[in-house]
This record gives sequence, structure tokens and C-alpha cells, in this order.
Amino acid sequence: MTVSLYAHPFSLYCQKVLIALYETGTEFTYRFLGDADPTASAELAELWPIRRFPVLVDGERTILESSVIIEHVDLRHGGPKRLVPADPEAALEARMLDRVFDNYVSSPVQAIVFDSIRPEDSRDPYGVRQARDLLETAYGWLDARMADREWAAAGRFGLADCAAGPALFYADWVQPIADRFPALRAYRSRLLARPSFARAVDEARPYRHLFPLGAPDRD
Repeated sequence: MTVSLYAHPFSLYCQKVLIALYETGTEFTYRFLGDADPTASAELAELWPIRRFPVLVDGERTILESSVIIEHVDLRHGGPKRLVPADPEAALEARMLDRVFDNYVSSPVQAIVFDSIRPEDSRDPYGVRQARDLLETAYGWLDARMADREWAAAGRFGLADCAAGPALFYADWVQPIADRFPALRAYRSRLLARPSFARAVDEARPYRHLFPLGAPDRD
């Protein structure tokens, strides 16, 4: 069956899914959302009127939401090393950490970025401060968790790390991960060295000028 991904390489949640596709070696058609392929955007609107992405089409099935897409890829196209563990208890841990990275790292990052592109008189300094405070709290919790482990959950690379890679990548651009969080900084470095994520980062390099807060000259 034909697998198609509607995505943009600079999108945090698209990178999350791309990591899973690259980890599993899944062959797919990249329906690039941008000026280079305007038909892809029209197709996306037909598939999902809310027009949020990524969206995966696998044969007759349309799958929404990055975490669900990864679970689908893992079930239908994964190899012997599953991204979501078969053991139910280990799977719960992986799903929990996936939600932590999405809700308490990625979401405040997006809140800060989106606020920066609003008109000056519509910005929300209080909301931005809350988002930065949430990131700092999440950094502290994650640093303690990662002090004695290589990957986020279940003892091996998986679903939670697919979420962690782009979440921490952009978070450190928005609210730098301080030296007082050495385990989290080291984890971010391991993620950047992972071939699947390194590939996603490299594919997004041409679009760094789009980052409204200014992409740092690193990574």
C-alpha cells in the first residue's frame, strides 16, 4: 500500500513523525506542504478540514495526530524493535513521556513562538512568562528523570524519544537549557546524534530563516 505523509520539514510535530518513519525504514511519499507543491495543501484540506499537520495516508486510511501516526507506523510498518513496547506497563511509560514532551515542552515553545508573530498590541507577556516558567519546571523534572537513563522510557529508543527530539531541539532555542540541567542537555545531544533525528534536522536547515525569534547559529 502507498504511504503518504503531508508535512513540512521545519514543523516540530512533523519532525516527530519523520523520526519514526526513518527509524522503521518505512517507505513513504513526502507530500510537501509549501509553495513548491500547492496541490499538497489542497489535498490536505480535503483529508482534514482543520488543516493541521502532519497527516498520514496509508492505503484507504487517514491518520491524524503525531502520536497516533507513530503508533500506526509502529503497528503496520515497524520492525522487531518496536517504538511502542509490547509490554503494557512499558507502553504506558512510553505514552506518558510522549505526552509530557508534547504538553509541557512543545506546547509552551509554540505559545512563545506564536506570541512573537502577533501584532505588538496583541501580545501576551503574562502568557509568555507562564510558558517560560512551565519550560523551566519541565526541564527540572526531565533532568532528574534522565540522570540515570539513556533514553526516555522503557530502556530503549522509542515513541517518547521521537517526541523529545524536536521538542527539546526547539525548546533550547526558545528557553536555553541551563548548565544546571546536565542530564537533560546530554540527552538532547544524544538525540541530535541519532541518525533518524539528525536527518530530520538536516532536512529542515534551509528553513531556519523562518524561525521568528531568530535561529541560533548552532545545532
